[in-house]
Amino acid sequence: MTSTSTRTWPPRADCIADSAGGVTFDMAGEPSPGAALVLRRRGGKGAAAEMRLPLTPSGEGRLRAVLPSTVELAEGRWDALTTLGDATAEQRVEPGIRDLRSLVDRDPEADRAQVAVRIPYPTADGRLAVRCWLRSPHAESGALAFGQGAMTAEGRLYGVELAAGAVVEARLRANKDLVHRVPVTGTGGGAFTFTLPYGPLADGRGDEQRLWDLWLCPTGPHGAAGVRIGRILDDIWEKKGVFRYPVLPVEDAARPTTAYPYFTVDNDLSVRLDTAGQPTT
Repeated sequence: MTSTSTRTWPPRADCIADSAGGVTFDMAGEPSPGAALVLRRRGGKGAAAEMRLPLTPSGEGRLRAVLPSTVELAEGRWDALTTLGDATAEQRVEPGIRDLRSLVDRDPEADRAQVAVRIPYPTADGRLAVRCWLRSPHAESGALAFGQGAMTAEGRLYGVELAAGAVVEARLRANKDLVHRVPVTGTGGGAFTFTLPYGPLADGRGDEQRLWDLWLCPTGPHGAAGVRIGRILDDIWEKKGVFRYPVLPVEDAARPTTAYPYFTVDNDLSVRLDTAGQPTT
């Protein structure tokens, strides 16, 4: 029988994610003092960048570690490792079966103060990691529609109510002082919609690429700092390159320009402007 004391058991974990933000990790192995699954935040420092979850027996030849939804993890990417109690025994964990069905089409209550999402995923080098989001409040992007040189977006706001005068701000990433605002319509239950014309985003543009990040200001432009609009309430840990939207010409732009929305590596919604004919990425 394989024993963790010989360090030969395969570090491969099956994962089950629940809609509340909890994750269960199951792997082959026998009990060993100090055995733990370690989650370590990439680029993090200090005690807050590491979470140790005890590996306990779960049937013959199986071990289990549980990340409860009530345990807070900072937003970021957390690599999974196993340890037998000393640092020299750490090994990166490989992903096994990942059951993410409960994450599909999540719809938390609109008055939820904080939205926490944890998605186990395979890294580019074939290891297991957990992508975490912790948003308070949160503006979830929904369906996007296009026409007449503009995009119309639906969404839902969690943790705060929309007030009269709410706006969406497109903030130029290269110059945060350059902001374009459009009104927001609330439709009840935290739902909102807005239409963003592309033309004003091209005003004064030369040949440079422009990246505009979208923020919802629930109390208007002079209220709170704003809520980054993103899409995290599903089972897709990285949407950039997966979600593709129409590339449209920007009408009446001084230079030939195209625009299209996209999701960043953090699954936040932005709009990209390029010179017409430039390849999209």
